[in-house]
Amino acid sequence: MEQTTNTKSTQKKTAAEMHRISVEDFHKADKTPLVVVLDNVRSQHNIGAVFRTADAFRLRKVVLCGISACPPNQEIHKTALGAEESVDWVYFGSTEEAVRSLRAEGYRIFSVEQVHHSIALPDLERDDLGNGPVAVVLGHEVFGVSQAIVDMSDGCIEIPQQGTKHSLNVSVAAGIVLYSVSQLLSERNQTRETTTP
Repeated sequence: MEQTTNTKSTQKKTAAEMHRISVEDFHKADKTPLVVVLDNVRSQHNIGAVFRTADAFRLRKVVLCGISACPPNQEIHKTALGAEESVDWVYFGSTEEAVRSLRAEGYRIFSVEQVHHSIALPDLERDDLGNGPVAVVLGHEVFGVSQAIVDMSDGCIEIPQQGTKHSLNVSVAAGIVLYSVSQLLSERNQTRETTTP
């Protein structure tokens, strides 16, 4: 069998080539106008993984609610790998209180949940997100986002699935949705920059 040679370099990048910034520089940097809200997420490993995703997409903060554990926490650190030190976070005793606070700050609230009249993630558009900051709510590993929070949301985002489980690990769902929403917000901001005189 004939082998083909890739003419493009596929050499792995070094840490220096990835231009990683320090925690101090991260705190000073402009953030994506996006926060993630964890509605009673019980697994500390899932919470840590969400912190790591929030760091990757430079989110404003992680909002921890109810039974969700908070840093400093060794189990969170195992999967966050220090992102709990770079990403701002806040704790609320109830998710309802957190959502009310975010709405007062001008956030549009989207729950990631399987509901009637949800927006399928591939169909989500910049206009759906509005002009201000966005909060994405992810729920408990078994029960999902509570109905009370779904009712308080401006909309619900659903990740289409074709398998037998019709569910994803909360940290996996977070990565998928936060990437997509952060890309749409980036496009929105670029459009504003090119149209502003």
